[in-house]
Amino acid sequence: MKKTLLLSLLMFCSALFVTAKVSKGEMEALSDLYESTNGKEWVRTWDFSTPVQTWYGVKVEGDHIVEINLFRNNLKGTLPVSMDKLSHLKVLNLAFNGLTGELPESITRMEKLEVLKIEMNRFKGELPETLGNLSQLKELTAFNNFFTGSIPSSMGQLTRLRVLNLSSNSLRGAIPEELGKLTNLESLGLFENTLEGSIPRQFGQLVELKELILANNQLDGAIPSEFSQLASLEILQIQNNKFNSLKNLEGMNTKQFLVFDYDKEEAKLNFKEIDFKKTRVADTKFEDEDDPDHE
Repeated sequence: MKKTLLLSLLMFCSALFVTAKVSKGEMEALSDLYESTNGKEWVRTWDFSTPVQTWYGVKVEGDHIVEINLFRNNLKGTLPVSMDKLSHLKVLNLAFNGLTGELPESITRMEKLEVLKIEMNRFKGELPETLGNLSQLKELTAFNNFFTGSIPSSMGQLTRLRVLNLSSNSLRGAIPEELGKLTNLESLGLFENTLEGSIPRQFGQLVELKELILANNQLDGAIPSEFSQLASLEILQIQNNKFNSLKNLEGMNTKQFLVFDYDKEEAKLNFKEIDFKKTRVADTKFEDEDDPDHE
């Protein structure tokens, strides 16, 4: 039955090649994706008797598939290894579905990919070390999955990256210092993993960073003095870790802070530049030397 269905799908695809001028390999990859993620049960499914450019979530430019957006579309199953046949794909959004299994390494051969959104699924296993091959990537969001292992150091090669969110997984080990090379990064989320060790001093090079979420890990040591270089930072969440000193936060340019969360009861910091009317602060004790009640 499955072979008959697959043959029928491929026959429909063959009829579309002339209309859409999309390569056989790309059409086969779409067919594999449909089959492996239970396409018949999608909220909005694909009709293989119609031109590919009319399919839900698929964008065609010229002769190639450049975008697949199947956000919250009830995809269930695993991703096929043939994904790399979509060699011209720029956007892949599979977020908020029920995808399982490991992230195929073949995805890291999609070298034109600029946006990869796979958050809120059930992926497991380690993130491929070859993720660093995606040199055009600007956004990678993979939060709320079951990824394990360490953060690949090769991700330091993704120098175009603006958004990286690996929160709410089971990632462990130290944060790679190579992430400090991502100088275009505006948002970094590593919340709720089991990361340990100190924050890399190289994070001081992330001068475009506006949001840094490191809460709910096992990070320790002192906040690096290089944090004083993060003049664009608006949101900093570092609560529920094991830091032994926050003193270097006092040297930061904090005028832009909208959110600052650190919940260690005994933390005492002297900030004079925070506008507390605009800043949310979690259970932190601050001291002002000009305050008459300050001893």
